[in-house]
Amino acid sequence: MIRPAKLAEGRKVGIMDTTLRDAHQSLFATRMNTPQMLRIAAYLDKVGFFSMEVWGGATFDTALRYLNEDPWERLRLLRSVIKNTPMQMLLRGQNLVGYRPYADDVVDTFVQKSVENGIDIVRVFDALNDIRNVERSARAVKKAGAHLQGALSYTISPVHTTKGFVDYAKRFADLGADSICIKDMAGIMSPYPCYELVSALKSEIGLPVQVHSHYTSGMSSMTYMKGVEAGASVIDCAVSTVAMGSSQSPDETMIVAFKDTEYDTGIDVRKIRPAAQLLKSIQEEIAAANPGVVAARTVDTDVLNYQIPGGMISNLRAQLTQSNSMNKLEAILAEVPAVRQDLGYPPLVTPMSQIVGVQASMNVMTGQRYKMISKEVKAYIKGEYGKPAGEINPEVRKMAIGDEKVLDERPKLPDEMEKCMEAVKPYNGTVEDALSYALYPDQALKFFEYRKKNQGS
Repeated sequence: MIRPAKLAEGRKVGIMDTTLRDAHQSLFATRMNTPQMLRIAAYLDKVGFFSMEVWGGATFDTALRYLNEDPWERLRLLRSVIKNTPMQMLLRGQNLVGYRPYADDVVDTFVQKSVENGIDIVRVFDALNDIRNVERSARAVKKAGAHLQGALSYTISPVHTTKGFVDYAKRFADLGADSICIKDMAGIMSPYPCYELVSALKSEIGLPVQVHSHYTSGMSSMTYMKGVEAGASVIDCAVSTVAMGSSQSPDETMIVAFKDTEYDTGIDVRKIRPAAQLLKSIQEEIAAANPGVVAARTVDTDVLNYQIPGGMISNLRAQLTQSNSMNKLEAILAEVPAVRQDLGYPPLVTPMSQIVGVQASMNVMTGQRYKMISKEVKAYIKGEYGKPAGEINPEVRKMAIGDEKVLDERPKLPDEMEKCMEAVKPYNGTVEDALSYALYPDQALKFFEYRKKNQGS
């Protein structure tokens, strides 16, 4: 295991490179495949990044669903190439890398196997900032011996405050967090609120603080600057070829911005050029193989009005184009904040961004608000996803679940690993295969059939 370097507080800033995870998730719908990653991984490993985010988020789903790849094998191959830099992943708390809560035995096993296969740092977050949804995975990370990074899902609403975010981070610290991340998934955090929040986290908790933002609104580089000035140790960036737009700020730009200051990264920017050049051809390959997938790297100020993450907007536009309904886009964008308010202001990060976005679309398409209510919204209102920061509109709750009782504690799900191991026996499945099946049973079985056929040919 590669331990994260200890940065001298107030003297240097580290960079986590997101190229192999969030950057291509944000710009290419996570379509970079493992061979393409391996072409640049060794170059990135030599740069001197604080860490490299290489796994988690949507990469697991996409590998199985679209690329016919084993996400676990990808992780092992990357570890075999990345020798000097800690590898980092994004974990959705009790939802792991899926879209629903999983049983505790699945959570424990998934975290253990992630670390065994090469992960050094696990960033754990919950879409609702409900500490109950991260407790099990946080403890599993500590038990596995990895670095636990507790992430708060940043959003702006009448019920979200600096004090609330700090209080949540304190509870993460109580779980043994080694560092705290401000996760601004939509790119809506402006520079001075970032300064205020980082300052409060540093003074009241004292753990290293990392800032994650997206370039979507055009503010992230300025936000990073103020965050570092307030005491942030690490910022999340991407190689310039796959930066900006709904991705992160460019590695190279931020390295040069801090050069010869007390926050100098110590990175020679020229070391990034080989990867940047290779990524140009990789981007062309992805665009040719996936028409319409590569997003334009432009500033989209709609995010400041609607707080919708870039990936959510791009997916919505693609879906509306396919159904010849682009004339509904503005109405749906305007409906998203209204639905979010009705649902108690959940941060728009997976899975809440999808849940709110689908309901907003249904409201507009049917011409009547909440005439149809998705099963996910009903489950959310019942409390199956956790407790929102604000109050749910009583009228919407009545329409969705009537007089059903709302859960006031995290549901305890029955163990799942034993039946998952049974399900993968016909494929000589490993524990990792059983985990893939637990998260995405249909996609996993299709992949196992594909692998069996190709191994025998």
